[in-house]
Amino acid sequence: MHVIDAINNANDVLLSLEITPPNKGTHINDLYETLDTLMPFKPAFINVTYHQPQVVYEEVNDVIYRVPKRKKPGTVGICAALGNRYDIDTVPHFICGGFSKFETEDALIDLHYLGIENILALRGDPAHGERNFIPNRDGHRYASELVKQIDGMNRGIYLEDLEDAQPTNFCIGVAGYPEKHFEAPNIDKDMLTLKHKVEQGAHYIMTQMFFSFEVYKSFVEKARSIGINVPIIPGIKPLSTINQLNTIPRYFHTNIPNPIVEAMESARTKEQVRKAGIKKIAELCRQLLDYDVPGMHIYSMGRGTATRDLLKLMLGK
Repeated sequence: MHVIDAINNANDVLLSLEITPPNKGTHINDLYETLDTLMPFKPAFINVTYHQPQVVYEEVNDVIYRVPKRKKPGTVGICAALGNRYDIDTVPHFICGGFSKFETEDALIDLHYLGIENILALRGDPAHGERNFIPNRDGHRYASELVKQIDGMNRGIYLEDLEDAQPTNFCIGVAGYPEKHFEAPNIDKDMLTLKHKVEQGAHYIMTQMFFSFEVYKSFVEKARSIGINVPIIPGIKPLSTINQLNTIPRYFHTNIPNPIVEAMESARTKEQVRKAGIKKIAELCRQLLDYDVPGMHIYSMGRGTATRDLLKLMLGK
């Protein structure tokens, strides 16, 4: 089922989870064990992340070669495996970096053949070791360009002029940043960028993690005021350790409000820290549910304990 159709037809909380593929050399059973504990909450979708390969330089016989190495391969394979095991719709993340437009088209055709109908279209982070995003040769520089290509394929438009080309049937999601993308000069400019992605064919928006209800509410109001009318699904990250209070703002450029920080820092044991963090995020989730959000996306990242406890508090199960 398309994400947008599930949103429009939902009678209860529409829940989606986000995971990362296992590291190369590890077994998928570890992921299964985590998801087995979360399936009773009946998620509608599972998002699977994708990242650019790390590029290393190796010298062989006095010749230096540029070698891409991927730490977490298998996004498409994971999606197919999860769909088969749990009979659930998956949403692979699809990025600009590392692909030419023709490679993008071929990968999209593969997803179409597999029956995967949902995609989260992202620019993606800069390659490992790079400060700025550098597109692949003949690739896309912006997520909006990727969205436009996918939307074109949905209308039977391919890079080559094909006779009687069959259209694909992808539901396209894009990322939104309630506290603005860190590369944007200001929130207004970032909102116009988001609007352009929607105009190119995006069906819904999935937000980056945030930790304040007012931040989400303001973001939605700004979006509606400039004509963005697609559903905006809030992205939520459970907090369970003191270390997250430092690392999450650093890596995801988001603010953690003082009430959450104080509740976790005043706890005396690791278990108390964990309970305090999850309780505060559950309170945020209940505020969002009262605001009648179109769904709830949990950044579980394949670690199920904190996510399970958050869902128990949030849903009262």
